[in-house]
Amino acid sequence: MRFSLRQLEVFLAVAQGESVIRAAKRLAMSQSAVSGSLADLERQFDIALFDRVGKRLHLSELGRSLRPRVEALMSQANELEGRLSQQNEVGLLRIGATLTVGNYLTAPLIAEFLRDEPAARVSLHIENTAEIARKVSNFELDVALVEGEIHDAALEVVPWRHDELVVFCAPDHPFARRRALSDADLVRARWIVREPGSGTRQAFDHALHGLLSELDIAFELQETEAIRSAVKAGLGVGCLSRIALEDAFELKTLVPCRVPGRDFHRRFYGVVHRQKYKSRAIRRWLELCERSR
Repeated sequence: MRFSLRQLEVFLAVAQGESVIRAAKRLAMSQSAVSGSLADLERQFDIALFDRVGKRLHLSELGRSLRPRVEALMSQANELEGRLSQQNEVGLLRIGATLTVGNYLTAPLIAEFLRDEPAARVSLHIENTAEIARKVSNFELDVALVEGEIHDAALEVVPWRHDELVVFCAPDHPFARRRALSDADLVRARWIVREPGSGTRQAFDHALHGLLSELDIAFELQETEAIRSAVKAGLGVGCLSRIALEDAFELKTLVPCRVPGRDFHRRFYGVVHRQKYKSRAIRRWLELCERSR
C-alpha cells in the first residue's frame, strides 16, 4: 500500500483547520512532520490535495472529492482498532444540537444512549443551526439535532419532532391582558428575539412574514435564558419554543400571548453527512432518535 493511515489522518487534520499549525497541535506533531507527511502523500501519487494561498491551505477539487471517502475509511479504521483492543468498544460520538434541543431534549437521549452503551464517550456541542450545519458538513460533528431548516446537498436532513413557538410577555405588560394580538399589535411591540442563523429566528421570521420590515427588533440575543430575563424585566416581547417556557408559564412569571392567524409550528430535524461512515455509535444514536420521534 502506497499510503499510511497516519498520512490520511494528517490530510484530514489539515483539511479541517486549513492550517499546518492547527493540524500539528491537534495531532501532537511538529509542523515539519505534518508538512512532510502531507508532501510525501502528494508526491507518491503526483497530486495536489490543497491549493496554497499564503499561509492558508484550501482543499483542491481533488481533495474535496476524496475527503468524504478518507473520513469514512478513517472511521472504519478507528472502529476496527476499538474492536481489536476491546470487543465492546463503541468509541466517541460527537453530537451537535441547537439551543432549544440541546438544553431541553438531548440530556434524556444521551442518558438512554449511555445506558445502552456504557463504554461510549459522548461530546455535545450546542450552537445555532447555521454553525451546527457547517460543522456537520466539515465532519467536525458526527450527528446533529437542529431547530432550523438546512439546505445543503451534502447533508441528510430528516424530520424528527414537532415544536411550537410562543409569543410571550411579562405579567405586567399590556399584552398580558389581551385575549389575542393583531398584526397591528405585533408591529407596535418591542421585540427581543434570537440571532439570525438560529432555527428559532428562522421560524419566527417565517411566522411573521409580511411584517418583518415593520417590526421593532430591539435585541437579538444568543441565549434563551437571556431572552426570558429581558422579557421578564419588561424590556419587550419575546418568541421562543414552548419547551423553553413551560416552567415560567406554570409559575406565572411569564405570560403566553395568543396570535391567531399566524403559524408558529415547526419541525426539529436530525442531520448527518450523506457520506459519513455510520459507525456503531452513530447507528445506535440514529435508532434511538427514531424511537423517540
